[in-house]
Amino acid sequence: MGLLDNLKAKLGPAKGKVSDLAQQHGDKVQHGLDKAAKVVDEKTKGKYSDKIQKGSGKAKGAVDRLAHKDEGAPGTGMGGTGTGMGGGTTPPATPPHTPPSTPPGTPPPTT
Repeated sequence: MGLLDNLKAKLGPAKGKVSDLAQQHGDKVQHGLDKAAKVVDEKTKGKYSDKIQKGSGKAKGAVDRLAHKDEGAPGTGMGGTGTGMGGGTTPPATPPHTPPSTPPGTPPPTT
């Protein structure tokens, strides 16, 4: 059994507890995130408002995914097909095409 398997086995019970807590107290957590975002935005005098909103939105989405992971809806939980962590629908980037190199002093191939 590898290191990652051991880690997954030990974190399995904690994952269930976190999900249960997110289901029970999700509204309180989201309210706390809103409050924290507002305080930080006031302290920075609105300089980072867009980044604060983006970060708090992602945190709320994570709490929501945790709270609804048992419902089996697409895009919820780990390994789903929605826009969660690792479950995005963006195809992998392909490297740009580079022609084969030719030795110096050799004319390039003609096509």
